[in-house]
Amino acid sequence: MIKLIASDMDGTLLNKQMQISSENIAAIKEAQAKGVEFLVATGRAPSESQGILAKAGLHTGFINLNGAMVFNTAGKLIVNEPIPKDQSIKINKLLKDSGFYFEIVAADNVYSDSRLRRITNFSDLLVDLNKKLTFKKAVSFAAGSDEIMRIKYVSDFKDLLEKPDFEAMKFVAFHPDGPKVFKHIREEIGKMGNLIVTASSSTNIEINNIKAQKGIALMDYARLQGYQPNEVMAIGDNLNDESMIRMAGVGVAMENAAPEIKKIANFITKSNNDNGVSYAIRHFCKLT
Repeated sequence: MIKLIASDMDGTLLNKQMQISSENIAAIKEAQAKGVEFLVATGRAPSESQGILAKAGLHTGFINLNGAMVFNTAGKLIVNEPIPKDQSIKINKLLKDSGFYFEIVAADNVYSDSRLRRITNFSDLLVDLNKKLTFKKAVSFAAGSDEIMRIKYVSDFKDLLEKPDFEAMKFVAFHPDGPKVFKHIREEIGKMGNLIVTASSSTNIEINNIKAQKGIALMDYARLQGYQPNEVMAIGDNLNDESMIRMAGVGVAMENAAPEIKKIANFITKSNNDNGVSYAIRHFCKLT
């Protein structure tokens, strides 16, 4: 019997309008009413994710920033795994020297040094997640989106990183040409040690403390709550979901998931635009 469900957001819980469908909301609430605990497991920061769930009328725990921060259902922070400051400064220089647009995510904000490049890269993400969407329409949507307005813009990341009390939880670098252009970055990050590189779409890479992985966070949380691995289900679509889909007793891939994720999953549900989270919950939790 499933007692704990963890679901990714982008490409999974969220549809092409970047919203949680009424069908997904209903299935989550029905599962919770039956005693099943629900966690959102996302690469997003707390400020980017918690408001969306609250707006949908859902009360859940959160695995944020790929596991760098974990909040229980009472809202208490129980995990905090930032990137060490010396490594943050090195990553900043590496990405700058390589010419990539990137953002730094902290506990309180997402930081960017270019509004124009933020709009462009968020539009690339929308197109990647929704193949029928044109780039022009994506730009129009992105320019007026809360995803843009919520960002905090700074002139120099170096100054930000050198502040004594600032902690970088995650770096996200973007490029529309996808994984092949990040090969050098992955190699250099690997040399630094104690870091992990994943991705939440085909157009980005995400850099975290090696302890900040969704699978590690999910299974540690399950143990704290007294759940066995076979009582845990994880649902996702991309590479930063790999660890939790591998480690959970039931790993579910979205129909729109990356091929690598489908290959390791126990079950493939419907797409994010066809209420795939609801379908998986109803299938495994025996909801009507």
